[in-house]
Amino acid sequence: MIVYLDTSAFAKLILEEPSSHDVKAWFAEATQAISSVITYSEASAALFRRDRDAGASPARLRAWVSELDSRWEHTFSIPVAEMLAGGLAIAHGLRGMDAVQLSAAITLRSEVLTTSPRSEIVFAAFDSQLLEAAEREGFATLGRPLN
Repeated sequence: MIVYLDTSAFAKLILEEPSSHDVKAWFAEATQAISSVITYSEASAALFRRDRDAGASPARLRAWVSELDSRWEHTFSIPVAEMLAGGLAIAHGLRGMDAVQLSAAITLRSEVLTTSPRSEIVFAAFDSQLLEAAEREGFATLGRPLN
């Protein structure tokens, strides 16, 4: 299984949150973990916000960023397909970065399925609107909506 992780899923690899255990298992079991190039910066921002909200701790933030770096080294990143993302934002009423995430997964699928038509690509997220859009685009999904 190839797992595509949006930022809400990727952050659960580092932060202890509901469903973190599930995401870590998906990451470990996947033949390949993939995400958009935007995920690293979005996850970094999420780690900073969480650290600040918990009472800033430089040591904690460094540890989280180190874990992010380690996970990112084992993740293949997909470039932004801006025109596809724009179309998905309109077609599904998605926020901009969610549309970028879905467009990266669609780009991945088109590339992988041409060379390995039996590959299973699963879209992991924790946003109901994004999960519904991914399902409408033909993806199997993982994740429990938080909104």
